[in-house]
Amino acid sequence: MQKIILNNIDSFELKDIFDCGQCFRWNKEQDGSYTGVFGENVLNVKKENEKVIFQGLCKSEIKETIEEYFDLKRDYTKIKNTLSKIDDNMKMSIKYGQGIRILNQDLWETIISFIISANNNIPRIKGIIERISKKYGNPINWNGKTYYTFPTPEQLKNVTVKEYRELGLGFRDKRIYETTQMIINKQVDLEKLKQNPNTLQVRDQLLSLSGVGPKVADCILLFSTLKRFEVFPIDVWVRRVMNDLYIKQADETKVSKAQIEKVAKEKFGDLAGLAQQYLFYWRREQDI
Repeated sequence: MQKIILNNIDSFELKDIFDCGQCFRWNKEQDGSYTGVFGENVLNVKKENEKVIFQGLCKSEIKETIEEYFDLKRDYTKIKNTLSKIDDNMKMSIKYGQGIRILNQDLWETIISFIISANNNIPRIKGIIERISKKYGNPINWNGKTYYTFPTPEQLKNVTVKEYRELGLGFRDKRIYETTQMIINKQVDLEKLKQNPNTLQVRDQLLSLSGVGPKVADCILLFSTLKRFEVFPIDVWVRRVMNDLYIKQADETKVSKAQIEKVAKEKFGDLAGLAQQYLFYWRREQDI
C-alpha cells in the first residue's frame, strides 16, 4: 500500500470531481471519502479541511500517479479566473463547482464507458461497467475487498454480443462488440489518436466507432487523456442551460447543436469544455 497527503490543492473537491458526470468507477464511502479503480490502481481519496489523503495500491509511484490522473499540474485557479470574467452566469456556475478537475482517464475505458452512457442513467452505467470489469478484468485485493480493472481490448476480444446482452447492456451490446473489434483490428488506432494534435481529425476517427455520436465523441475528447478543452459536449442539461442563459428560445427542444456550439465558441473559446462542465454540473444539480 502507498499513501500520500497533499496540502492546499488548488480546486479539489471530491463531490465536484467524482459526481460531475465525467467518471463512473468512483464510489462514495460512509466516511465521505471516495474509492475508485483506474488503470491498475485502486485508490481511496479523503479530504480533511485543507488536506487530501490518497492511499491504496498503485502500479507506479503514488505521487506521479495522482499528479497525472488528477491533472494536478494544471492551474485551475487561472482557468476559473479567465472564465469568471466572461459573465455573471459563468461566475455563478464556477462558484458552485469550484472544486472540479478534469481527470486524465484511459482513452480505451473512456470510449467504452461513454458508449454505455448513451440514453442511460449514472447508477445503471456504473453497474454495467462494474459487471464487465468483474467478469473480464483482473482482480485487485485491497483493504479486505476485491476490485476489478477495466478489461483491455484483448480481454474483450472473444466476448460475444449475446454475452454482453447477458450483462444488461441492452442495445449497446452490438456497439461495444463492434467497437472492440475495430480497435483490435486497428481500424481506429488509439496510439495514433493520442499523438494527433488535430482535434477535428481525432473527432472524425472517434465518430467512425460503433455507438459514438457527436456528444459521446466530445465527452471522450474532453474526459480522456486526449484532453481537448475546446470541445463542448451537448446533452439535455447543456441545451437547457445554454438556452436559459444565452439563446433564450421559447422552446428549448428547437435549439440546434450548431447554435449552441457557435455561442460556446464565441464566449468560451479554447476553454469551452471546462465552461461546459461548470454549467452542466450547476444546472443538473439544481434540478435533481
